[in-house]
Amino acid sequence: MFFEYPGILWFEWVPALLAALWIWRDLSGRIPHLRVSSLQPWKAGRNYAIEALVRVPRALLLAAMVLLIVAAARPRSSSIMEKVDTEGIDIVLTMDVSTSMLARDFQPDRLEAAKDIAMEFIAGRPADRMAIVVFAGESYTQCPLTTDRAALINLMKDVQTDLIEDGTAIGDGLATAVARVKDSDAKSRVVILLTDGVNNCGAITPQTAAQIAKEYGIRVYTIGVGANGTAPYPVMTPWGPRMQDIEVKIDEDILRDIAAQTGGRYFRATDKSKLAEIYAEIGKMETTRISVDSFPVYKELFEPYALTALVLMLLALLLELIVLRRLP
Repeated sequence: MFFEYPGILWFEWVPALLAALWIWRDLSGRIPHLRVSSLQPWKAGRNYAIEALVRVPRALLLAAMVLLIVAAARPRSSSIMEKVDTEGIDIVLTMDVSTSMLARDFQPDRLEAAKDIAMEFIAGRPADRMAIVVFAGESYTQCPLTTDRAALINLMKDVQTDLIEDGTAIGDGLATAVARVKDSDAKSRVVILLTDGVNNCGAITPQTAAQIAKEYGIRVYTIGVGANGTAPYPVMTPWGPRMQDIEVKIDEDILRDIAAQTGGRYFRATDKSKLAEIYAEIGKMETTRISVDSFPVYKELFEPYALTALVLMLLALLLELIVLRRLP
């Protein structure tokens, strides 16, 4: 703690001088007196409790004066805060939501596993802006670029497979993601595209979308998700859903080509732990530069002193007006 105006503390000699004068007056016997016709009320002897109580308002006022002078000197405390300037990265998480993402080779299924890992990735990058794009037979933006981690995570939780026409339009998904960041002035612009299938529909081919990303300097990391061989998939039957093994088909050549054209990398995730490792590796490759400036932050401390002084003055007033005037 320190005082903004320490010179005001010199006025503490005023209450000290007043206290000395009152003590000297009491000890010297110069006590105010009054002529009365009879000493009968005083024959019982001196009431020392009453004499002490009479001095309490004076002591309270002296203490209040001391505290007010301290408050006027403006006591403050300071701490060092850090201002962080970042050169952030704009990242678009582009996720396949076709019905094949319900396959159970990931636990509980591909889509839920991908969402869990993506939410961990979002939470671990507070300095970056992120967006969410989903695609199946067509594509749309689930969340535009934002730094609001809570909104991103909540909207990622809402991603489902039955919101749009089924299919796998990889080109449309990538093109929508590119549109989200092409006008950004961020130091680095990245798309992470995750799919488990082969491009089979859409207005834009994956190669064309990759060329557009390359033109805008947007790096694309592609991830193919799915076990090797076959994967259990829930199929509706007259007796309810049954698990049936389906062949895992991922167009790895297209995904490699997209990554190579744009300066990214292709990854293959065969289980949830491998997918988590892939996101961690991408996170290490896409680091954010941070510069830190230190500056002091001040906190005002005068309020407790001023409030305590006010309470003491009110107590002194109550004693004078209510208690002492009712003494016998």
